[in-house]
Order: sequence, then C-alpha cells, then structure tokens
Amino acid sequence: MQTLVDNDGCRFTSDYSVLEEADAVIVCVPTPLTANRTPDMSYVADAAEALRPHFRPGQVVALESTVYPGATEEFFLPALEAEGLVVGRDIFLAYSPEREDPGNARFSAHNTPKVCGGHTEKCLERASYLYGKMTDQVVEVSSMRTAEMTKLLENIHRCVNIGLVNEMKIVADRMDINIHEVISAAATKPFGFTAYWPGPGLGGHCIPIDPFYMTWKAREYGIDTRFIELAGQVNSAMPEFVVSKVLKALNDASKSVNGSRILICGLAYKKNIDDLRESPALEIIHQLSAMGADLVYDDRYVTDLNRHEAPEGIAQVDAEAEGFAAYDCIVITTDHDYYDYARIQREAQAVVDTRGRYRKMFEGLYCA
Repeated sequence: MQTLVDNDGCRFTSDYSVLEEADAVIVCVPTPLTANRTPDMSYVADAAEALRPHFRPGQVVALESTVYPGATEEFFLPALEAEGLVVGRDIFLAYSPEREDPGNARFSAHNTPKVCGGHTEKCLERASYLYGKMTDQVVEVSSMRTAEMTKLLENIHRCVNIGLVNEMKIVADRMDINIHEVISAAATKPFGFTAYWPGPGLGGHCIPIDPFYMTWKAREYGIDTRFIELAGQVNSAMPEFVVSKVLKALNDASKSVNGSRILICGLAYKKNIDDLRESPALEIIHQLSAMGADLVYDDRYVTDLNRHEAPEGIAQVDAEAEGFAAYDCIVITTDHDYYDYARIQREAQAVVDTRGRYRKMFEGLYCA
C-alpha cells in the first residue's frame, strides 16, 4: 500500500466526483444492526445515493458489504437506472462478498477465492475479469442473490458450529470433562468432523451480526430460522458463563468480587489484532464492573489511537512489567501470542482461561 501511495498509484479522497474517472467502483460500507437487531442498511443506501450522480457508462459497480439476498439489486439497480443507464449494457452491476480473516498470515485477498454474481451474464463477465486481476481464483455463481446468500452461509456456518461447541463446553464443564481434550481427540477422525473451539462469545463485525440478516429476511418468506437464532442465544450467553467462573474462582479463595483486583488479558475480539467490535471481553468487563470489581486490562494492540471503544474507568497496565501475583484473578479473554502463559501460571493466584491456552489442569485454573 505504501508503495502505491508513494508512486501516486493510490489516492484517498472524500470527493465523490473523482469516481467519474474510475473504470470500477467497489463499495464496502458497514452493515450493522439496529437497536432492535434488524439490518441497518443506511450506509448502503447512502452510498448508492452519493455515488448515483457520478456513475457513467462502461463502469463495473460491485458491492462487497454483507447484506441479505436481494439487497444489491434493491439499492443499486434503481440508482443506476435513475441515471438512464441500462444495467448489463451501459454499466455492469455485481455482488462479490468480502472475505477477510484479520490476523491470518496464511490467507490474504490474493489467495482467497472470490465469489462473484452479476445482475446479467455480461455483468458477471466484466466483474469476474476485474476480480481476476486481484485474486488467484474467481468463483462465478448464477446470480447476485446467490452470492449474497453464500456470504451469509459462510458466517452462519461458523456461528452455529461455535454455538454448538460452546454449549458442549458448558455440558463438559458440569461433567468435569476437559472440552479441549475432547475436541482434540475428535479431530483425529480423518473424515466427517471439523474442529471448532469454544470461547468467551462471538466478536467482530461479521459472525455475531450476519446471521440476523438471514433470519430477518427469512421472516419475509414466512420462515422461522430457529436453529440460527438458538446458536446466537448460546453464543450471546457465554460472557455470563465466564463471569460465573470468575465468581467461583474468587469464592474458592474466600473472596468477594466486590473490591477484588482482576486483570483482563485482552480486549480485542481475537488474538493479535486491535479490533474491539462486538468483543465479548467488553461485556465481561461490564458485568464484573457492575459487581464492584477493581478491573485493569493488558492489551498492547489496543493503543491510544483505537482506545475510543475501550470501556471507561478501566486502566491499561503492562502486566509483564508489573507481574501477575498481585491480582486476585486473571481472565484470559483474548489469547494474544505475546502473553507469557507459563509465567502467568506460575505467579497467578487464580486464572480463568476462556481460550483453552491451558489444556492441562493445574491448581488455580478455571476453564470458561
């Protein structure tokens, strides 16, 4: 990216008129949920309206935001036609979902196959040619709606399977069985099983949110997606399960959560990144804070530049410099690689491990 900037190969602007110079317009804006957990399509709608006066013949227009099936056609087709453009002849509309895995060093935009659907065959042809310049493989599908549902299925698949293994973790915990040992053993089966690992809940912009786009749209067709919604409920309840483990750890040491000094290791929703969106660590902090806990956190990825989402009233510390012995309980909510887990085990009075870093039990460990 820096090379492109230095060579004038990349420009950043808020001036929409420069889009008239572009041969391709790729739109990737947020698609969050409203307070009522319904799709908030305002960013997509605003983008279509802002771009509308600047569309011109010959362009490829592709939406990459995660949306419900039919949304690309619903928002962008009218915008293009309002400018007198015939889609499939004058201008070419497509949907190609973003596929990103932050922190994944193995797969990038270049070697991750790109799903693509067009409004017409000509639209698909032009869009596939465009994306073929960016990635090793373009997977063409029959329509934009198919491509839109493909993205939702990918994330719902993960949501449901994570919900399953999170529920299994609660059952295994009650039975005094190590769920990580169970999963590791099951994963030795060379067919018919894919390992998913439990955690403190779902985070990020996609997996906690995207299933609701499907359930919302399915209701339009009279379908109640109970399986998807149940997985969402299980995953949403995981922070409360983690808090119950913290309470047990303190209770076993004859301590009250009120006034106890607790270190939260990790605010980001997954390891080795700084993204706090929908992070379960924030909900865990909220619940413990409401109980009167004295909370601090250690997360080197959450810098002053991106701390605007960090909870107020909780101080950042360098636990490695200060040591771990002074805390009544340490909660590993995000398993960043830089943590010295052996040292934490040696020094900590109690550890609540939500990420399975400690596969073998030791005194003072509580798996959550």
